[in-house]
Amino acid sequence: MSIALADRPATRPAPLPVPEPGLTSDELVARAVALRPVLRDQQAENEARGTYGEDLHQAFRKAGFYRITQPRLFGGYEMPLPDFYRVMVEVSRGDPGVGWCLTLGASHAFIVASHWSEEAQRDLFGEDGEFVAPHRAQPMGTVTPAPGGYRVNGKWNYCSGIPHATHFIGTAMLADGGAPPRTVLVAVPRGGYEILPDWGGDEILGMRASGSNSVEIRDTFVPAHFVIPFDVMFARPDGMLNGTVGTRLHGNPMYLGRLMGPYHASLVSVVTGAAWAAIDEYERVSGFMKTYVEPDVLRADHFDFQRPLGEALAKADAAQAVLMGAAQRYMDLCLRWAKDGTPFTVEDNLRLWTMLQQGGKLAAEVVESLFHNVGAFATKKGNRLQRYFRDVQMYRTHMSAQHQAFATYVARAHLARPTGFRGL
Repeated sequence: MSIALADRPATRPAPLPVPEPGLTSDELVARAVALRPVLRDQQAENEARGTYGEDLHQAFRKAGFYRITQPRLFGGYEMPLPDFYRVMVEVSRGDPGVGWCLTLGASHAFIVASHWSEEAQRDLFGEDGEFVAPHRAQPMGTVTPAPGGYRVNGKWNYCSGIPHATHFIGTAMLADGGAPPRTVLVAVPRGGYEILPDWGGDEILGMRASGSNSVEIRDTFVPAHFVIPFDVMFARPDGMLNGTVGTRLHGNPMYLGRLMGPYHASLVSVVTGAAWAAIDEYERVSGFMKTYVEPDVLRADHFDFQRPLGEALAKADAAQAVLMGAAQRYMDLCLRWAKDGTPFTVEDNLRLWTMLQQGGKLAAEVVESLFHNVGAFATKKGNRLQRYFRDVQMYRTHMSAQHQAFATYVARAHLARPTGFRGL
């Protein structure tokens, strides 16, 4: 066992109560599947609203979806990352936009547990363990020193998950004295930021239910322990040999908190759910619509419509296998570090990312192929396949999904060249 993991504090704060101590990952998945009819029935209204309503928010809270990777010490279930993505795939199968909003609000308790101090974690998870927070990774604000802490200013767009958040995590630039500005993460509790009404309806092509509103912060004070350094998504060349606050506090190597794999896995879990949603809809339509060339034959009985479905099933299976395989690889790399101190390298980080990009690409291709094959009727407003198609196009445009660019970074890391990422 590595020193970094074994040297846990001799005394620890009293743990917060866990709502359902015996809850299993299979039960979480079953709860997500059970919500699918409601999610599909509400797709149009959630798009118009820009996010899911209070009824679904409370259903997700009661089901335990926000606490899956949150540490037990602070009222969470501390389940492995693959369990979290399994649940998010099933939610996204009901509505990819809602899945994006939930996933990107629920996924960052894992990051706080990894990198913020014990004092900060006690404050952020609070007395009841309620924690939901998006993280906008691009630095769009400033943090300036003030007595006892910092003043935060800025405006961050695409803050997916913010409508139901208890906190916002923003990347910002800290200027302190004459030193060059450096990148930091700042956690701001609800009430310290304004959610701008710039999402929902036809404001954007897809993921309209994802709650990706902009956030504006004007001179909000936060205590010093709410701000931490942020160096290239914690993919430092030293492999975090000494561990993190999270590995020492929680005794769990998962809380090494390397972000390149887990962050993209959150996106791929949603598009994988969208792939299965598109398959469900294509199969439903094929069960009652007839072919054009043989008007008396159901599409389900004609090879021209069977073939796209078969290919879609194969690609969706492959996409999900990539997602779960990458998530398990992350866990294995953390465990390897804990057992013998083998570093979690920059190349390891980047290869997880690009592996997941291939899974996302396969999932997006499923939706695109079925949309193209099902017929022009699917292009009409309100059609589910049209909605799923629009949703995956949003994934396709995400900077994190640009697999050709990231392939270069992986090759450079593999060849021991500078990756092109600042500081790596």
